[in-house]
Amino acid sequence: MEGIYLALQSLGSTGTGSATAATRASSGGNLTSSSRSITQTINGSHHFKINGYSLAKGMGIGKYITSETFTVGGYQWAVYFYPDGKNVEDNSLYVSVFIALASEGTDVRALFELTLLDQSGKGKHKVHSHFDRALESGPYTLKYRGSMWGYKRFFKRAVLETSDYIKDDTLALTCTVGVVVSSTQGPKLYSIPVPESNIGAHFGELLESGLNSDITFEVDGELFPAHKLVLAARSPVFKAQLFGVMREKNSGVIHVKDIEPSIFKAMLYFMYRDCLPEESELSGSASPTTCTVMAQHLLAAADRYGLDRLRMICEAKLCEQVNVETVATTLALAEQHHSAQLKAVCLKFVAANLAAVIQSDGYEHLRESCPSLQCELLKTVAGVEDDTEMETPVIVNKKIASETIPSLDGSDANGRRVRPRT
Repeated sequence: MEGIYLALQSLGSTGTGSATAATRASSGGNLTSSSRSITQTINGSHHFKINGYSLAKGMGIGKYITSETFTVGGYQWAVYFYPDGKNVEDNSLYVSVFIALASEGTDVRALFELTLLDQSGKGKHKVHSHFDRALESGPYTLKYRGSMWGYKRFFKRAVLETSDYIKDDTLALTCTVGVVVSSTQGPKLYSIPVPESNIGAHFGELLESGLNSDITFEVDGELFPAHKLVLAARSPVFKAQLFGVMREKNSGVIHVKDIEPSIFKAMLYFMYRDCLPEESELSGSASPTTCTVMAQHLLAAADRYGLDRLRMICEAKLCEQVNVETVATTLALAEQHHSAQLKAVCLKFVAANLAAVIQSDGYEHLRESCPSLQCELLKTVAGVEDDTEMETPVIVNKKIASETIPSLDGSDANGRRVRPRT
């Protein structure tokens, strides 16, 4: 029994203590210890799309377009794109791309990779990388906030503008940063890696195979087999429809109206996998406008079936994709489905870009479908004017705002019809 107790006590020891006990037993009491230093990189990537490349040209030497900041290794970073070059000598021939340290830090050591994405689908990306090749002097050191690494001559402008790297007047860059970190470790217990959850993949296979499905949805002539219990667990609306007092008598096939088959299919995909398919798979196109329309329809479907997480995902995507052409329809959608955060974003965007939005095709839809937004829009415009200073503002002050902003029904504050400028 004493031997078993000592063995268990030894197994219960951890870290350096167990190693020392074993060493002491084998070497007559001499104390030894061990440790190791590990130097590695903490990697992170940021995808940066530049829409309207042709409009960015001519902004001037040294003028740049910057990405949102992103965090890697505890530091903030940003991508800087110079359409006309960073320096005078490179202006006529090259665009410049740099990665900058955007947070406080001294002597931050890192590796970098810049990838210009081939948008033709051929996969011929242009990659500048330091991850897969030896560096004579080691990783780069950024001394302070604002320090940059990159290429003054990243790509020849004339070649770029006739290449597959530009599609729909859009460039796409991926920036990868690997921050070098070092740590020291002592002895530790063995560990067993645990794989990521694959429950979504398993449920997705169940949906795709249709195995033991017990309900079929008919959507505009297309049939979608599914499983009642899965749908009821995910959606309170389906739960009531399939098992509650509102369940249909002939529940073998349910006919769904006012929704497109592709939207219903994407919604089912989400309900089983808890994620959305790739945008190109979802819409059949990677164009920003098509993706926005799909997200709008999905938001309406999510609201209809009580899928709160899907609804928030769609709101986030629409917030990222808001632009002059889509903001009016997105604002109308946010109003109709009580999406307060998305509505606030759209109101601020419209207020800041009022003249351009009025000329868009979606503005007429907004004016007709949501006339009650007029007062909120006026307040937002006035608030934007109070908070920002502009050389040529759309509105000078609140008094002028009430007199000159065309309302959603096409008239000014005095009821006179206002014709948008063409």
